[in-house]
Amino acid sequence: MTGPVVIYHNPRCSKSRAALDLLRSRGIAPRIVLYLETPPDAATIDDLLRRLDLPPRALIRSGDAEYGALGLAAGAVDDAALVAAMASHPRLIERPIVVRGERAVIARPAERLLALLD
Repeated sequence: MTGPVVIYHNPRCSKSRAALDLLRSRGIAPRIVLYLETPPDAATIDDLLRRLDLPPRALIRSGDAEYGALGLAAGAVDDAALVAAMASHPRLIERPIVVRGERAVIARPAERLLALLD
């Protein structure tokens, strides 16, 4: 395998732990970003969205209490406001995100990350 692998990880999340375990079972030691402790800024989130090829709303956890409290469900909330909300409230970011080179996936389920390892 070529290229470093990065995982945006929440150790309290079973899906995130499963993705990390899958990587390690394949002999991959990813760089682990504990995004709740070191939240990505808006530019980093924009870059992740580009690599994921997704709009911001697809990366946001709409079931999180903060989503409703911040009024993010309103259709008038634009992409920049969603990215800013994720940067300010990293719990809103869907997890885990696994990045390799110019590609990334939301590894839910963990097996989705296998597409990056081809």
